[in-house]
Amino acid sequence: MKYLSFYNDVLRCKNNEDVYDFLIANLKPSNMLWSYFVNWDKVLRNTKRIELALNNLNYLIGKDDFDKELRFLLKENPKLVKALPALVVRDGSNNKKFKILVDYQNKKLVYEDYDFAKDRVTDGDIEKYLTFVKETGLKNLIVNKKIKNLVDYMIGVEAGLDSNGRKNRGGHAMEDIVEAFIADLCDKKNFRYLKESNAAKIKQEFGYDVPVDKSSRRYDYVIDDGKELFIVETNFYGGGGSKLKSTAGEYRNLFDVLEGKCKFIWITDGLGWRNTTRPLRETFDYNDYLFNLTMLENGILEYVFK
Repeated sequence: MKYLSFYNDVLRCKNNEDVYDFLIANLKPSNMLWSYFVNWDKVLRNTKRIELALNNLNYLIGKDDFDKELRFLLKENPKLVKALPALVVRDGSNNKKFKILVDYQNKKLVYEDYDFAKDRVTDGDIEKYLTFVKETGLKNLIVNKKIKNLVDYMIGVEAGLDSNGRKNRGGHAMEDIVEAFIADLCDKKNFRYLKESNAAKIKQEFGYDVPVDKSSRRYDYVIDDGKELFIVETNFYGGGGSKLKSTAGEYRNLFDVLEGKCKFIWITDGLGWRNTTRPLRETFDYNDYLFNLTMLENGILEYVFK
């Protein structure tokens, strides 16, 4: 670790051991922003794409002869079939074609193809779509009025699917938090910075040649103070796991790759590190700059760029 006067002036840490103890003792419990919960713009946008079809399918709710009415609807408007998978298949892929295993009981696996991308459908296709709606349980929900409005139902489904994006939003939240400090620093000192940039973009925008350890490497932030380039990587770990160890090792190696060409700052936080202290300590001892959010709050970037 590169010892900065900040550690003594602000944190009252007299040596590396004190600084590391401060780092671990002041990890944040959360980086959860309001944006963590549901991206409603995305939910409503995805629902709107099929809203007209869903309003047509609302005709089926509470009908006594569901099968007859569905056949009627699909004959009148075959394009409605494209909305059916969205009601039960929400894996984010927006697939319209499926190969479904319909029998495996007799030691032989039997598959059937279901294609919901057709513009024209035959009576045979309609019977298959009817089977799909029955077997997925959707018919039962509609007939028994468990679903009272398919548009409202779809909004709920999309909101549930959107929860799968929370992990990514957590990572982006950490980036957004750190950017607030970087943007303030660059504004005060008239520095330039880029977000999510690879070596090619850095060369194009700032003129620096940045060595790479892998071709897909994209840095969270790069700061140009007019004399040299600073690479900034950031992450937040609320829980433990093998990922923390591999990240610490990766950024120790990245420090070697960048050494002599540009400076490397790793900003990390989260209580997950309390269960994975050894790899963090190894990188802390090896790299020049390893900070947490509390250090940023106390102005450590101002000392780095003195």
